Amino acid sequence: MTAAPTGGQYRLHHAGPDGVVEAVVTEVAAGIRELRVAGFDLTEPFPVTEQPPGANGIVLVPWPNRVAGGVWELDGKRQQLDISEPKYGNASHGLLRFAPYRVVSQTETGIVQEATIHPQHGWPFTLETRVHHELVDDGIRVTHEITNRSGVRAPFAVGAHPYLRAGDTPADDLVVTLDAATAFTVDDQKVPNGSVSVEGTPFDLRRGQRAGDADLDTAYSDITPDADGVRHTTLHGPEGDGVQLWQDASFPYVQVFTSREYPRGDGTGLAVAVEPMTAPANALNSGEGLRWLEPDETWTGSWGIRRVWS
Repeated sequence: MTAAPTGGQYRLHHAGPDGVVEAVVTEVAAGIRELRVAGFDLTEPFPVTEQPPGANGIVLVPWPNRVAGGVWELDGKRQQLDISEPKYGNASHGLLRFAPYRVVSQTETGIVQEATIHPQHGWPFTLETRVHHELVDDGIRVTHEITNRSGVRAPFAVGAHPYLRAGDTPADDLVVTLDAATAFTVDDQKVPNGSVSVEGTPFDLRRGQRAGDADLDTAYSDITPDADGVRHTTLHGPEGDGVQLWQDASFPYVQVFTSREYPRGDGTGLAVAVEPMTAPANALNSGEGLRWLEPDETWTGSWGIRRVWS
């Protein structure tokens, strides 16, 4: 039997009050391959025989998105990361995209996995990372834990790359709503080169925008939180049923990506990624959102995906 490109497949099950919640979490990149509530898909599933299309569902650590040219500076010394995005000449989506995670514990409703980031080209640190996927009544909660085992102060940022789905609603017909006041602009390498108010721009999602009419690969900040400090991005269909990604105060940024190259049958089509991030692209250079851990210090943060009803 041919091994799955994403390694082990961990099936989770929770009998919620509104129907069964199911998920498949993968060994490689601690990704979400399937997620549904009462048969209603909340993410774009992909076959066990395939790699995650467009980084679907994977964890992004120790940086999300891009590092320009794979180059950054540490204490006055140039660091050169491996170029993992040849099209734009960047280091993309961290260092564990193709790495297996180890199972720490597993129940019917949840799994904890861990992986170590060891020193390598352009990255002279050791970080222990854990990811806890836990099914809840309306979806899934994902908690990240990062511990610095380097013996010196170390930087990091974390993100995830789910493509959201609202049941059988075509992606073109989904309305994307995000109460964010600021969007990042990018250069030809897809690296941030500034930020703008969304007012009067195609980036404005505050009153909702049909995904089929949007052209976004855009990071947002200044996202209005609720009373608990949680930020939300919602996708809903014409009937009102939909899906929502939430992120706690540890994740103040989000990337919305309307990909028109997502595999669909024998061709490609639209899919909408909503990516919670602790920092925007190129944070190792800009410092924006970048966090530093002292030796043996641990950071935790959470986000999740839930079903919403009309």
